[in-house]
This record gives sequence, structure tokens and C-alpha cells, in this order.
Amino acid sequence: MASTSTPLTLPVLPLDDEVVLPGMVVPLDLNDADVRAAVEAAQAASRTEPGKPRVLLVPRIDGAYPGTGVLGTVEQVGRLADGDPGALIRGRGRVRIGAGTTGPGAALWVEGTRIDESVPEPLPGHVTELVKEYKALATAWLRKRGAWQVVDRVQAIDDVSALADNSGYSPFLTTEQKVELLETTDPVARLKLATQQLRDHLAEQDVAETIAKDVQEGVDKQQREFLLRRQMEAVRKELRELNGEKDGEESDDYRTRVEAADLPEKVREAALKEVDKLERSSDQSPEGSWIRTWLDTVLELPWHERTEDVYDIQGAKAILDAEHAGLEDVKERITEYLAVRKRRTDRGLGVIGGRRGGAVLALVGPPGVGKTSLGESVAHAMGRKFVRVALGGVRDEAEIRGHRRTYVGALPGRVVRAIKEAGSMNPVVLLDEIDKVGSDFRGDPAAALLEVLDPAQNHTFRDHYLEVELDLSDVVFLATANVLEAIPEALLDRMELVRLDGYTEDEKVVIARDHLLPRQLERAGLGEDEVVLDESALRKLAGEYTREAGVRTLERSIARLLRKVAAQHELGERELPFTITDGDLRALIGRPHHVPESAQDPAERRTAVPGVATGLAVTGAGGDVLFVEASLADPETGAAGLTLTGQLGDVMKESAQIALSFLRSHGAEIELPVADLKDRGVHIHFPAGAVPKDGPSAGITMTTALASLLSGRLVRTDVAMTGEVSLTGRVLPIGGVKQKLLAAHRAGVTTVIIPKRNEPDLDDVPAEVLDKLDVHAVTDVRQVLELALTPATNSAAPEVPVAA
Repeated sequence: MASTSTPLTLPVLPLDDEVVLPGMVVPLDLNDADVRAAVEAAQAASRTEPGKPRVLLVPRIDGAYPGTGVLGTVEQVGRLADGDPGALIRGRGRVRIGAGTTGPGAALWVEGTRIDESVPEPLPGHVTELVKEYKALATAWLRKRGAWQVVDRVQAIDDVSALADNSGYSPFLTTEQKVELLETTDPVARLKLATQQLRDHLAEQDVAETIAKDVQEGVDKQQREFLLRRQMEAVRKELRELNGEKDGEESDDYRTRVEAADLPEKVREAALKEVDKLERSSDQSPEGSWIRTWLDTVLELPWHERTEDVYDIQGAKAILDAEHAGLEDVKERITEYLAVRKRRTDRGLGVIGGRRGGAVLALVGPPGVGKTSLGESVAHAMGRKFVRVALGGVRDEAEIRGHRRTYVGALPGRVVRAIKEAGSMNPVVLLDEIDKVGSDFRGDPAAALLEVLDPAQNHTFRDHYLEVELDLSDVVFLATANVLEAIPEALLDRMELVRLDGYTEDEKVVIARDHLLPRQLERAGLGEDEVVLDESALRKLAGEYTREAGVRTLERSIARLLRKVAAQHELGERELPFTITDGDLRALIGRPHHVPESAQDPAERRTAVPGVATGLAVTGAGGDVLFVEASLADPETGAAGLTLTGQLGDVMKESAQIALSFLRSHGAEIELPVADLKDRGVHIHFPAGAVPKDGPSAGITMTTALASLLSGRLVRTDVAMTGEVSLTGRVLPIGGVKQKLLAAHRAGVTTVIIPKRNEPDLDDVPAEVLDKLDVHAVTDVRQVLELALTPATNSAAPEVPVAA
């Protein structure tokens, strides 16, 4: 530890905001009155004392003095480098300042005590390491500054106190830090403090150098990019001149394009704001490319382009009739829409409340009935552009409303793209397969369609990408779907439902003759005079080779026929022209796949045994015939109860329970041996077990099958039925009557039993189908059994099928 000794009396030489440490040599300007007074006082005192004049160097910070100063000797008095008088003073050691005293001259004299700053030898190990660390840090700093001549001087200092005071020369130290070094009298502690100060400065310097390097690299990169872009512009200019183009022919002046474009007022304001942003942004900014893409999209939209509707109602109806056979409901609805628009336009009511009279129709029906092609016919009849938007499998809400512009690769929604593709603001947009729209974590596209398809809202539709209002009120939206139940109720409520329940056999023959055959003749490379398809062949194709609501399979069968004839002609096996009749079909494309039940041998029919009844059902592919089989288990081998097979839903299982309960409670009234139902197990099976089935409409069919089983009376082959049964035997209404009657007609059934309350639905069934069907509307199961079961035989006991 440092100790004190040797009292001194010295004149004070104050230093304003400067600190001199022992070992330092500093020049001082004698023009300063305080400096001159102290030096003159020291010189006057030295005349009576041996040695050089001595002063006390004390820093003066804001008029205050610390308690420690430095003993300094005046080495030389003369002229400074600038010619002013000055004195060279060397710091000798620390002095603890005491009380004031008197002395010669005008200077302030004080008493002081010399502080002993020696360090005992040998140096402890930690002090030695501290000395090495300080020298290493000082050397690193000096080398960065290029002060190589000072490095050797620092390395030659061995005294701990002198080494610590050497940091007083460091220009990066503040006055406060130097005062702290001055007042730290312990040499080891002072060296630690100097080491820490130097270490902190080097760390700050490293950070500053890193930042400066990064900034310089960024500046260099910008300068290179700027230079390259300028060179690229110069190259493009030269190329344009070589090609004979003038400067400025590139359509980059978006402001001019926006001002020249015929845009709505609000859209123009939004576009000009984006142009302002584009002009303020730099070429390197990614926002510039987003704005250009957005402006291109806005400028390409047909804001004021509209096609004139064809208000020739008779002509439009003729176009619809020529391009589609049947589908009277749809064609009638389109005709009504055109007639109303014509009258509104004639009376100046084209636009009311900012909205026009757009239509939203939902065409629901089985595959292949012409829903998609009907959209093109509607556009043709109205004289409008047609755009098809496929929604099957769409799961992203942004596909409808568009992406936000901040996303990479952002695009407007499919509705906006359809308007852009059509080139007019009033096209016919077909939303195909709207029931196939899904939803996941990216949102529900069906929910995004609510505003698009709402006539009260879509005149202010706002796409997420455009972010400007788009008027969709004059667009005719047609939506197609196979399954009505798959369309959300809120979405279906915004559309007008039009059902397409399939074609009759006569309509299929007309469609095949007028539309399908000419198209397939062209695809097969055959002329109309080379192959003729007789109407009998077309009718047999539609009735026995295909069984569907639509005509896709029928078209494939015709294509197969024509390919076969074309191949035989190329092989030299058949001469053209050739007329195909119904007798040629088997030789060309094989046997029929759907022979009506009535055309089969009586012993081979499904209803040839008791316990089998024919029902009618509706599937995703239209109406279809459904068979129900029932059997009783042997009382000795089978357990009592009801067994159901055929992949049935809960509603259909409950219908089977109701049918069985009704027969158990009311079987005696209709003279059935209901005792068998108590002790023997009942098994009801629906063939085509791989197909899921559900619904209540097979209730009377299952009741009839069980009654046939118990009574031994066969179910009539030409009878099919549909209806829900109650516990009291009432026949309740069901849905899909038209599709079911069409299916019965296709299957060769001549008698159909339906609920009495479904009788009004017969108005929707084509007249040619009703003429060939004997439809009975019933209210009670007893009426069903009287109509469906054959008369009882005179045999003593009926033969009841027994399950194995």
C-alpha cells in the first residue's frame, strides 16, 4: 500500500479541464495568468532552494479542485512552437493537498505531503499478469494507430506506478477518468483501473469498426448496383436506337397511363396514390414491383366495358332449344330473366340503387345432364362473354377473395380473374362444382362466396388484392352442383335453385341424334353419309346399354360404336356407308348391361320368390332401382331378432325396425302369420352392399318384402314403390319423386306406388313418362300390399324362405 511522507510547500498551477499524471511532460502557455504566476513564484522560491523550480499541478473542474495533485518541475522556460512564451513541466509524483499558506509571488501557495507510490519487490504473481495484460492491450491499441515507436517505450516500463500513469497520454480518456486515475494512490489498483479503461475502449473500437465496415460494404454495394443499372439503361438505350425505337416508348409512365385510362373515380384516386408511392420508392425497393403488378392488374380490368344484351326473347329461346333438349325449367327461367331485363331497360330502370339485375342460379342435378354446357348456351342466348371457374377441390379462401398484396406471388381472386379474362363487366360466370368446395386451416371458400353471390351486396364487392370496390351486380352467376346437401345453407339461400333431374329415354334419343352423334362422327373421322345410326339403335343404347340420369355414358357408347365401324372399314371387313340398327349392337359392342326386369325370364327375376320387393331411391347419379330381400331364420338354429345388412345408415335401420314393429302389431289384421316373427330371426338385406344407403323412403318397400315373406305371396315384377312408413301403417311423403319415376321408367317398371301427399310432385314429371307409368298414390300400407302382392294361392301353407 502507498504511504505518505515529506511535507512540501508549493505554488498551485491550476489546469482547466486537464489532468497531468506523474511521468508526463507537458508544455504550458505562459500567457495564462495563473500559469505565469505559478511559474514565477516557483522560480522566485528556487533562488533560495537547490534544484529546479517546483509547482503543484492541480486540475480545476468547474472551479473545484480534487484533494490530490502532482508535483511538477519546471524543466525549461522559452518559446512554444507557435512563438508564444511557454514552460515545459514534468510530473514527478502525487501530492496530497493540505492547507493554504503564504509564499513569494502572486500565486496561491499550499502545503502538501508527498505520497509514497512504491511497490514492494518482488511483484506478486497476479500483479505480474496484470502488467503483461496492460502492455498487451496498450501494444494492440498503439499498433492500430501506427505508433510503432511508442510500443518499445511502453514495453520498457517495469515500474507498476509508472506503467499505470503512462495511460494519462491516452487521448480517449475523459477528464473524469483521468481524475479517477490521479486520485487512485495504490499503484496496483490504478493499473487495474487503467487496464479496464483500455479494454473497454478497445471493445468499443471493435464494434465501431464492425459497424463502419458494414456501412462501407453497403455503400459499396449500392454504388456498384447504381453503376450497373446505369450501364444497363445505357445498353437498352443503344439497343432501342439500333431497332429504330425512340426513347420513352416503354410504357413505364404509370401516371400517364392511369390518367388516360377510363377508370371509376375512386379507383382512379387509389391508383394515383399508388403511383405516388411508386415514384417515391427506389428502384431497389421490393415494394416497387408489387405496386407495378397491382397497377397493371387495375389497368387491365374492363371497368367500363359491357356487352349489349340480346333482347330478342324469341331468338334466345330458339338458341336454348336448339342447343339443349329437355331442361324446360332452366330454359324457362332464363327466358323470364331476359324478358324482365328487356322491360326494365325499355322503361329506364336498368340501374336501381346503384345495382343492376344480375341473376344467381344454382343448377343441381346428377352428372352428365348438361349443367356445365348449359352455361355456354345461356351466354350465347344473352350475347354475353362466358367464363368458367372450376371450384372442385378449392380449399383456400384467398382463391375467391384474393391474397393480400404483401404476400409473395399475390394474385386477385378467381372472380376478379374471370372478369379480367372475359373482358367485360357483365359476363356469364359459371361456378362449376360448387358442392365440391372444401375448407381447412386456410379458410372456407364457401363463406367467401356469400358476398359474391348475394345480389344485395355484390355491387360493392371488395377483393383483398385490389382493395377497391368492384361491381358484380350485372354478372350472371350460374352455379352447378351434384349434391344439394353439400352446399352450405347460407350460400344456397342466396341462389335460385333449379333442379335438373335427368332425361327421359325419348329426350336421350333426341340428344344423341342431334348433338352427340354429329360430334362423335367428326371425332371418329367419319362423314354423316358414311355411318347412320338408326333410332331403334339409339333407343336400345339409351335403354339397355346405359342406365344413367345424364348422357355421358351414352356418348361413350356411341363413340365406341363409331370407332368399331371405322376400324372394321380400315381392316377391309366392312363397306361404307353403313346403317347401324338395334340388331347390330350386340355384334359390335357386346351384350346389353341393363336388361329390364320385365324382359327377363319369369323364373330368373329377383321377385320370383317371396320376400323380395322393388324400391326406388335417389343417389348422387340420379334415381335408381333398389331391391329389398327378407328371410326368416330356422327357429332351432337362428337367434330371434332383426339383422340388417347392406351398409345401411341409421335412418334406414330405424325404418326396418318400424316395418317389423308394424307387422308384429297389425299383422293379424291383414291375415299374416305373425307368430313366426316372435320366435324366428328376421334378416333384411339390401344388395349392392358396397354402396352406402340411408333415408326413410324404403319403409313401405321393407314392409312389403316382410309381408311377402310371411304370406308367401310374390311381389309383382312390374311394381316399384317409395314412401316412409309409420308405426300405425301410414305412408308418409318423401323427396326426389321425379328422379325416382324417371329411374322406374328406365328400369322398365310400369306401376309405381308413391305417398298420397307426394301427388303434387307429379306435375314435374315429363308427360311422356307419366303416360307409360301407372302411378298409385296411397295413404296406408294396406293399400300398398293390395297393389304390390300377387293374389294368394290355394295352397294350405306358404313356403317361407329360410336363412341358411
